[in-house]
Amino acid sequence: MGLVELFLLAVGLSMDAFAVSVCKGLAMERCSLRNAAICGLWFGGFQALMPTIGYFLGYRFREYITAVDHWIAFALLLLIGGNMVREAVGKGEDEEADDSLDVKTMLLLAIATSIDALAVGVTFAFLPDTNVPAAVLFIGTVTFALSMIGVKVGNAFGSKYKARAEILGGVILILLGIKILVEHLGLI
Repeated sequence: MGLVELFLLAVGLSMDAFAVSVCKGLAMERCSLRNAAICGLWFGGFQALMPTIGYFLGYRFREYITAVDHWIAFALLLLIGGNMVREAVGKGEDEEADDSLDVKTMLLLAIATSIDALAVGVTFAFLPDTNVPAAVLFIGTVTFALSMIGVKVGNAFGSKYKARAEILGGVILILLGIKILVEHLGLI
């Protein structure tokens, strides 16, 4: 996986966290750098942790499914991306905004927004040219930065672009899945 693909993957994965960060910023009366950093650390940390866990799970079973690994990567990315698009399109605009940054709230949000990263981590086990530690660090860093930006954007502009960000993230993941499949089938 090249740098461009990795960047697109990181951005795609971070869109859920970005959208939640926008909501957090929207709910805050005043947004501080500290609050933005708290969101960034939670979301970025979990976006780095979950693909690591997924990689080790996928690596353990890799020998049994290498013949269909590109189909697995394609299916996982298609399902994750499709689900992100479906959820973004189906959401109402009148969702409750919560500015709480306590451990319980942030832990649940961080897990919820990084489940897709767990599945992507499984696909890393089937992509031999992927530097997993670098990819994980990159994904976490991109999510950290976009989550901080999301808090600031939410605080400044509200939830106007939240659904669009989630749709964009889903489309990026779907396109990456298609690219992996097409490359492994030798169509490019």
